[in-house]
Amino acid sequence: MTTTYRHEFTHTLGFGLDDFQIEALDAVDRGVNVLVSAPTGSGKTLVANYAIGRTIAQGRRAFYTTPLKALSNQKYGELSRLYGGARVGLLTGDTSINRDAEIVVMTTEVLRNMLLAEAAHLTQLGLVVLDEVHYLQDPFRGGVWEEVLILTGESVQFVALSATVGNADFLGEWFESVRGETAVVIERERPITLHNHVAVVRRGQTDTEIVDLLDGDRPSDEARRIDNLMKATRKFRRGPQWKNSRSSSPPAPFRAPRRSELLRALEHEDLLPAIVFIFSRAACDDAVHQCRRDGLNFTSSEEKRIITRIAEERLADFSDEDLAALDFPDFLDSLVRGLAAHHAGMVPAFREIVEQCFEHNLLAVVFATETLALGVNMPARSVALERFTKYSDAGKKFLTSGEYAQMTGRAGRRGLDDEGHAVVCFAPEVALHDVARVALAAPSDLHSSFRPTYNLTANLVNHFDYDTALSVVQSSFAQFESDHRPRAGRSLVEQLLARHRVLERLGYADGWHLSERGQLLRSLYHESDLLIVESISAGVLEELEPAELAGVLSAFVFESKRSAKPIHAGRQVPVKRRRAINDRLGPQRRDVIAERLGEITVEAATLSNLEDEFSVPHTREPDGRFATVIAAWARGASLGTVLDLADLELGQTSPGDFVRNAKQVADLCEQVTRLSPRYGVVEVAREARDAIMRSVVAGSFSVHQLG
Repeated sequence: MTTTYRHEFTHTLGFGLDDFQIEALDAVDRGVNVLVSAPTGSGKTLVANYAIGRTIAQGRRAFYTTPLKALSNQKYGELSRLYGGARVGLLTGDTSINRDAEIVVMTTEVLRNMLLAEAAHLTQLGLVVLDEVHYLQDPFRGGVWEEVLILTGESVQFVALSATVGNADFLGEWFESVRGETAVVIERERPITLHNHVAVVRRGQTDTEIVDLLDGDRPSDEARRIDNLMKATRKFRRGPQWKNSRSSSPPAPFRAPRRSELLRALEHEDLLPAIVFIFSRAACDDAVHQCRRDGLNFTSSEEKRIITRIAEERLADFSDEDLAALDFPDFLDSLVRGLAAHHAGMVPAFREIVEQCFEHNLLAVVFATETLALGVNMPARSVALERFTKYSDAGKKFLTSGEYAQMTGRAGRRGLDDEGHAVVCFAPEVALHDVARVALAAPSDLHSSFRPTYNLTANLVNHFDYDTALSVVQSSFAQFESDHRPRAGRSLVEQLLARHRVLERLGYADGWHLSERGQLLRSLYHESDLLIVESISAGVLEELEPAELAGVLSAFVFESKRSAKPIHAGRQVPVKRRRAINDRLGPQRRDVIAERLGEITVEAATLSNLEDEFSVPHTREPDGRFATVIAAWARGASLGTVLDLADLELGQTSPGDFVRNAKQVADLCEQVTRLSPRYGVVEVAREARDAIMRSVVAGSFSVHQLG
């Protein structure tokens, strides 16, 4: 069967396989686990598709997991087109489609929770694909794939897909230690050659030049000449001058291109369509408006018509009031000129429209934050970086080689472009030899972010005896790293046992046995898992209306921006400031919400004291600032009203931020609905979830494609 299926699969491709793909398919055929580390756009997904097709041809099921809902949604669409919608399902926490299908796409957390719940539909499972294994951005969620690898039954084959990482062989050793024989397939070369450039404007000129950054494995002659001229100019520069004093130092010989200048240069060099990465949502929006003001227009009348149709069809279920609140006319006016932004501040439906238009070659440029590089498949002919520095907790810093590779990996469309182009915009404060060094650097290593949580601790107590539970934790990649590269700090087993002692003190466990509350904790997978269960047990979530419950639950998921001024959970915005906003709440509901938030704050303080006693990292403090906003939405307030309310109570809030936070509350409501019906909060949580999932919040996922 294997030989026949392999022949059928390769015959229908219409193109030859790369060497690394042949090596990976051979490993799949041998029935061993496969770890593929290869550049973005190199064709790793082909290996997954082959393994999926081979598995279902054998009468077994295949699960495809990703770390992001947006990526799961996208993969669901791709696999549905490949295998037919009837054979493919989707599970992302807030979406459940055809869950018993032969092929099910899901977030990694969903599979992790299935494994711990002993779900019946794990029978006949033959394959798990772990996509984007290198995605470790989220400290809480980053270790989930380790739990999946450790907890999945021995008979299941794994195919893990990763961008290029420096320690793929080391990662493969760990795979082999927990899963058995594993083939590590490494591809360093991009399928489409990447050319690295600098966009610069010379003094006295108006046109932007696109010059080579590299000559082989060193800075190009032109890049070194630019560096030398900038260095020579700096020698003549004085320190700070008195205001209005004239400086005798010569002006800089080069400057950065303006956004419109950059796009005109890219158009002149035939380097469009392009993704321009800007590390600020507001700056992405500003860039679109600047280009519009400068009269840029890249589309034909026919393309404008198609773009308008895509947008209107995708938003057909949105009310005129919602579209007005989202400033849809402004969005569409940019879009039909071939210009768009793409960032988390936009509602998902708008981002999907941008992705669809870009996929169909209808847009010339998308100004995007770096989250696009992590979560969405949107290759372009060129990728431009407006800055080579960005701000982090440690201040301003250069991009890492991993960040540079992730973003420039979008450059070059397989089957459309002979080569891809990365363009870094010149900046006076950044030497081009530093840019070249990062562009040439080896890929960074993958490190674990796994740590025991209260939920994992409870599940280990429930599923395993003491010694086996400790061995599960010791099987993690984090422990494997620690054993090979010892680091200071408590061992993972010590961390697990410390959390177990907290659970014992609170009555969740009696020795290595769970109480009824311990069973409740098992079924909630959340960063604030223990605090949520403590609040349920204390009756804090009982006897609430759905909208009130949504508001109270938001305290566990919402996190204020660092720049926002904190508001105490019980504090309320002065009534005179809210009088014009019809939020449908009224003072009584607000008082109820504030009272329950105060009770949660007390529960959190008690838990923190106990965590101090056992040296366990504090559970994140509850944040009640989003409570009245989501409660108003659940009561049926319009999007415009809710955004106005959010601006008052949270500071300026984008529609995308509102939708993301609303969906997180809905996710938590969904988890609460799965608890035992003996808890009165279950039915109210179901009503709260349904009340939240409407309009722009419900409209954040579409599988519609352009015909």
